[in-house]
Amino acid sequence: MESSEKSPFTQRKEIRPMIIQVCSEGHLEAAEKIARRMASDPRVKSLLILGCDGNEWTKEEADPLFQSLPVPVFGGIFPQIIAEGKNLEQGTLVAGLRHPVKPFVIKDISRPETELEDELDDLLSSENFSSATLFVFVDGMAKRIAELVEGLFSTLGLEPNYVGGGAGSLSFKQKPCIITPEGLLMDAAVLGLSKVSSGIGVAHGWHPVSETIKVTASSANRVLSLNWKPAFDVYREIIEKHGNVSFEKTTFFDIAKAYPLGIARMGAEMVVRDPILTEENALVCVGEVPEGNYIHILNGDMDSLIKGAVEARNTASANYRGEEKNPVLFFMDCISRVLFMGDDFRREIQAVEQGSVTFGALSLGEIANTGDAFLEFYNKTAVAALLGDACEP
Repeated sequence: MESSEKSPFTQRKEIRPMIIQVCSEGHLEAAEKIARRMASDPRVKSLLILGCDGNEWTKEEADPLFQSLPVPVFGGIFPQIIAEGKNLEQGTLVAGLRHPVKPFVIKDISRPETELEDELDDLLSSENFSSATLFVFVDGMAKRIAELVEGLFSTLGLEPNYVGGGAGSLSFKQKPCIITPEGLLMDAAVLGLSKVSSGIGVAHGWHPVSETIKVTASSANRVLSLNWKPAFDVYREIIEKHGNVSFEKTTFFDIAKAYPLGIARMGAEMVVRDPILTEENALVCVGEVPEGNYIHILNGDMDSLIKGAVEARNTASANYRGEEKNPVLFFMDCISRVLFMGDDFRREIQAVEQGSVTFGALSLGEIANTGDAFLEFYNKTAVAALLGDACEP
């Protein structure tokens, strides 16, 4: 008994849609042991792998594993993962899916000459996405994520449910983080086409603390000016007044993690953007903030954020149409929410689990639709996906 308690490997959870196992150690050898054993199970048709940036895998080490697995593999390396009721800074989760998933890889997202919508159309037009779930994992430091998401929506509309997010590191340095059958990729996205039934919910719990502000100049994920003034000057003035804080005495990110931007959406909840650093009075965000949009500066507290996460879970439950009575909860949440909430983040996990086997990742931005709304790339937002039974091939 004592030796099993010291083992970094959790017990395998075998549920109808998948088999899940976690290793709390970051060594690639430990992840490989789980992945190869899972892939050799005749019931397993594909692998979803979520790893922590703290594992410090290199492309040279990881590529031979992902390229040699006998079943399709997809996933990403994230700042943290969610497993066993907690968030892990180191470790790997392997989900052996009992149905086939077809991965599609998009490369060179940030390059302006890459025609993302045309590439998506060529890649996906011959596939059937009716009643499908599309897992979307993208390099969170890529510069054209919102454009990629818009291209997906233009190509597929609301035929599938979408769920996923931005992979990468809290160092905000771009590096290989997307897991594909080709290996570990940078500036790329992997789309996993699955026939698993799902229900999606999205909410954040942040509220406005400013008047409406116009984005008067922006370039990709850099906000250059607000109300015709340098963006950081406007942002700083509002926050220092509201929060009684000083950017001269505290690092930018330590303050900004509590004050995201909210992009107004007609008849829908605001889309949140996370400012992560400044460059020459510009705000650099995770994801684009289009010029001409109207925004608010947002703030929240522990209770409002947890309430938002529960709302996402409840919406996912209302949207779920699968036959499986106890679906798995795949939970994508923003790493900056964790940095804001600290140890209390586990309260959020407990609040959304509601008896479901729960796993997921803490991401650099989240991707989802809610079934009847436009597909979006979010920041600081909770995305809940209930996954049930799958159509057999």
